[in-house]
Amino acid sequence: MTITAGNVKILFMKNILITGALGGMGKATCKLLSDLGYVVYGVDAYDCQDFCGEKYFTANLCSLDEIERVKEQIEKECTRLDAIIHMAGIYRLDSLVEMSEEEFTKVFNVNLFSVYRVNKTFLPLLKKGSKIIITSSELAPLDPLPFTGIYAITKSAVEKYAYSLRMELNLLGINVSIIRPGAVKTGLLNVSTACLEKFCENTTLYPCNAEKFKKIVESVETKNIPPEKIAKIASKALTKKRPKYVYNVNRNKLLKILSFLPDKLQVKIIGKILKEKKKEDKNV
Repeated sequence: MTITAGNVKILFMKNILITGALGGMGKATCKLLSDLGYVVYGVDAYDCQDFCGEKYFTANLCSLDEIERVKEQIEKECTRLDAIIHMAGIYRLDSLVEMSEEEFTKVFNVNLFSVYRVNKTFLPLLKKGSKIIITSSELAPLDPLPFTGIYAITKSAVEKYAYSLRMELNLLGINVSIIRPGAVKTGLLNVSTACLEKFCENTTLYPCNAEKFKKIVESVETKNIPPEKIAKIASKALTKKRPKYVYNVNRNKLLKILSFLPDKLQVKIIGKILKEKKKEDKNV
């Protein structure tokens, strides 16, 4: 049976799994889809008492055992998932030669490997016509910038993974799409600010460069959109019979233009912007 909410028609009682359910985009998506009549199962690393969906699970997505435990509990309530929406992710800002190996691998573990673990574990519950939606970043298709390298690298890897997964799962009648957001007004912006502050305080190699980069990032992040816009894109991808592969949202035009330039010119421009200006010798 179908219901109509606004101008959107959906099939009633579709089961959706959303990771990162307590984050800004995840929470907004859980709420919208629940309001539209979907049965929403949420999972995140933190405890929650006021989840707006069907059921919430606390689990560390870096642990295969915990993901399998969530699957076992969901299987007690339904035998099919109509979609998995990946909203979980972490942001780090640091220099590639100063950050610890632990932090370096952690970003990969959350942003890339957890997506792989969840999809592999829950694949038996996905049937023909099911969808997987993966949240990437506007940085993913661009050439990496200094100090956001680890985040951009993991998101680029996610997109390579998603494209190959789309090719494979298309053979099984399962669709894979990507949402590629720019700045979104969520707690991730606060994390970004904290990362910038920490980087500026701790770096010994780039003290002046870090301060200049901080001003640029703060300027870019003021042009953010509410997480509800991302939720609407996710809803649109769910309701389309043939959703697009990539949904770009609020991309920064200057970043896009910069990435179109030859690599040598990009390095020169970034150098001019971030390098400390040399003081000219003055005759006394």
